[in-house]
Amino acid sequence: MLLKNKKVIVTGGSQGIGTAISLEFAKNGADVCLTYRKHKKEAKKIAEQIKNIGQKAIAIQCDISSFTEAEAVVKETISELGGLDILVNNAGMNWDGVSWKMTEEQWDRVIEVNLKGYFNFVRHSAPILKEKKSGKIINITSINGLRGKFGQSNYSASKAGIIGYTKALAKELGAFNINVNALAPGLIETAMLKESEARDKIIDMAMAEMVLKRIGQPEDLANAAVFLASDMAKHITGEIIKVDGGQYI
Repeated sequence: MLLKNKKVIVTGGSQGIGTAISLEFAKNGADVCLTYRKHKKEAKKIAEQIKNIGQKAIAIQCDISSFTEAEAVVKETISELGGLDILVNNAGMNWDGVSWKMTEEQWDRVIEVNLKGYFNFVRHSAPILKEKKSGKIINITSINGLRGKFGQSNYSASKAGIIGYTKALAKELGAFNINVNALAPGLIETAMLKESEARDKIIDMAMAEMVLKRIGQPEDLANAAVFLASDMAKHITGEIIKVDGGQYI
C-alpha cells in the first residue's frame, strides 16, 4: 500500500474526481477527510465505503471559500485522524458566460472558490507539514488553465492561477521536504457531464481534440494523484501533469 498510515484531506470528495481520489487513497492505506458543500448524503456514503475498506474517514461540510471553515476542517482532521500528511485541493465550480455579459458575482464567486479556496486550505495545512518537514500538496487545475476556453474566462483564470500558485508553493515549501504538484485534467466523465443536456456535443468536441480516443474517467485522476502522493514521486515538485488523453497537444 503506497499511502499506508497517511492522513489526507480531499476537498470536494463527495462526487466525481474527489470521490475517486478519496477511495483510491483509502485503498492504498490512507485515512481520509473529505469535504462537501451540498451533497451530504453522498459524502457520508463515501466515508462509509472508506471505513469498509478498513481506513478511518470523516466527511465535513465546508464552503472552501471561507478562511475560517477551512481552518476548522484542518483542525478536525488532525483531531479525528491523528495528523495530516497530504492535502488534495479538488473542490471547484464553474459559472459560465462570455466576458462581455459576465456579472461581477459570476467572476468573484468562481475566483473565490477555485483559487482562494485552495489558498485557504494551504494556509492552514502548510504550517503543519512544514513543522513535520514532510508532506504532499496536490492541486487539481485544468487544461483550460493552460489554454483558456471560450465562455469560461473566470474559470480559466482561476485554473491558470492555480498553476502559478502551485509553482510558487513548490519553491516556498521545497526546503521543508514538501512536494507541491498539480494535475490538469481534460474532459472527465463525471456526473455533471452525464447529466448535461449538451453531453454529446461536449464529448464530440473533446474527442476531436484527443489523441487517445477515449473519455477520461475520475479514476485516471485518482491513479495519478496516488502516484504524486507516494514516495515514488518524492523527487517531483512544481509540475503540472496533464491527464487529458492528449487533448491539449
